[in-house]
Amino acid sequence: MIEIVETDAGTARITWHKAKKARLVLAVSHGAGGGVEARDLQALAGTLPAHGVTVALVEQPWRVAGKKLAPAPKTLDTGWRGIWPALAGMELPVISGGRSAGARVACRTAGELGAHAVLALSFPLHPPGKPEKSRAEELLGAGLPTLVVQGGSDPFGKPEEFPKGDFQLIEVPYGDHGFAIPKRAEITQERAMEIITDGVVQWSASLG
Repeated sequence: MIEIVETDAGTARITWHKAKKARLVLAVSHGAGGGVEARDLQALAGTLPAHGVTVALVEQPWRVAGKKLAPAPKTLDTGWRGIWPALAGMELPVISGGRSAGARVACRTAGELGAHAVLALSFPLHPPGKPEKSRAEELLGAGLPTLVVQGGSDPFGKPEEFPKGDFQLIEVPYGDHGFAIPKRAEITQERAMEIITDGVVQWSASLG
C-alpha cells in the first residue's frame, strides 16, 4: 500500500508492508544516492512483517520529485518529521531507521519524535578517507536503543572504527556501503542479507 504524505519539505511517499499482527512499526528511509529499492531495505520489508513488524519504506520528498541530489540535512530532517504523524497513526511503537544519510536523519530526530528505538543501516561515520570528520555524536546522541548494521568493508566507517557506546553493532562481513559482497568473498550476497534480516528480527524482538 502506498501513502502520499505532504510535508514542509514537499511530497513524501510511504510504501507500507504490513504485518498481520503488528507489535512494532519500522520506518526506514534511503540514503543520499539511492531510493527504497536498496537491497537491505527490500530484504527487511520482505522479512519483518512475518515477525510482527510492519515496515514503512519512506521516500524523501527530493526523491519523489525526481531530483538526483539530496538537500541539506535540515531539509531531510524536515521531510522526516513530516511523515511521522502517518507512522504514529498506527498506534504502535515506531522504530526510526534509515540507511546512510537516512540513518543520520533517524539518529538526529528520534528523541524529539518519540521513537521507540533507532536502526542505523550503513551509518556514514565519516566521509571516505576522512576519519577525522567523525559523525559519532549523531549516533551516540540518539539516546535510545540503537542497532547499527555495518559492512565490514564500508569506506564510510568500518565496524572497528566505531566508538564505544550504548548501541549494538552487527557486522556484515565483506560488505561495502550498499552491503554488496565481492564474488571472491567467503559468504554469498544472499547470506549477507540473512545476516541483516536475522539480526534485525532478533533485535526487534528484544524491544518488546
